[in-house]
Amino acid sequence: MNMKHVFKEGASKNSNVLLLLHGTGGTEQDLLPLAEWIDQDAAVLSVRGNVSENGMPRFFRRIREGVFDEEDLISRTEELHEFLQTASEEYGFDRSKVIAVGYSNGANIAGSLLFHYKDSLKGALLFHPMVPRRGIELPDQSGVPVFIGAGENDPICPAQETVDLKELLEGAGADVQDHWEKMGHRLTESEVKAGAAWYKEKL
Repeated sequence: MNMKHVFKEGASKNSNVLLLLHGTGGTEQDLLPLAEWIDQDAAVLSVRGNVSENGMPRFFRRIREGVFDEEDLISRTEELHEFLQTASEEYGFDRSKVIAVGYSNGANIAGSLLFHYKDSLKGALLFHPMVPRRGIELPDQSGVPVFIGAGENDPICPAQETVDLKELLEGAGADVQDHWEKMGHRLTESEVKAGAAWYKEKL
């Protein structure tokens, strides 16, 4: 178990498992309140990124703002993918019921799981994600529901990134819903509520 994390059991063995992935500088505690809003019965696996950027935890390295270290992204995505398998064996949850809830850097690594692995996630709520990689063939994500929360005026994650990400995921068969706000890169209450409503309908 090579990633610092918090695990909370679900209401039953059949519960969904919310994989919480923080933004840059966050910790495994940051998104725990979101899990309460989204699904109180779900098991929760909240993970801290293994990369440190000037002391701020992240899930993978970047060369500068908005430019990812692609090699590191690929290996860190694999690391997370393997960690989910190990965690499911250790805690006894159903690996096929993992739903990612990620913000910013955490949303990017969740998106990267979808870009690299079939059956990696049952669904995903991505708040302010960017396109993890371009010019690659995505695995089949037929019917996988994905919610994208985005800011029309997000200075870190341009609106076009959301448009492109939606198109790429839909091209791989995913069922994508986008939700737009005008609060920049902030994760807003109304955005989380919209995601929670979507989750109740789809998952």
